Amino acid sequence: MLDAAVGDWLSVVALTAGPSGPDWLVPFLNLGLFVASAVTLLCAYRVVRGPTTPDRVVALDTIGTNVVAIAVLWAMIRGRGLFVDVALVLAIIGFVSTIAVARYVTEGDIVE
Repeated sequence: MLDAAVGDWLSVVALTAGPSGPDWLVPFLNLGLFVASAVTLLCAYRVVRGPTTPDRVVALDTIGTNVVAIAVLWAMIRGRGLFVDVALVLAIIGFVSTIAVARYVTEGDIVE
């Protein structure tokens, strides 16, 4: 009985909005996806041509953050929650790797 009610509710939601929400939201999501992708490419340039190692580390951290944003925007556009889970895992990996690289750059060793 409860499953039928939930299924009916989901079908009503699907009829009133597309997989990415209201129709007016789709161009803004696409614009956000484009901007995040462009900034990621600019940060990749900074990783390659960065004058110092800390500049490269910050650029790599920004790339990780942008990849998380791209995954969330893609989840919103496609209407699939799986990409949000992927974004959470990427955020955790990005945080841990940033701490490890920062410690290596400052102290020369990751584990004491």
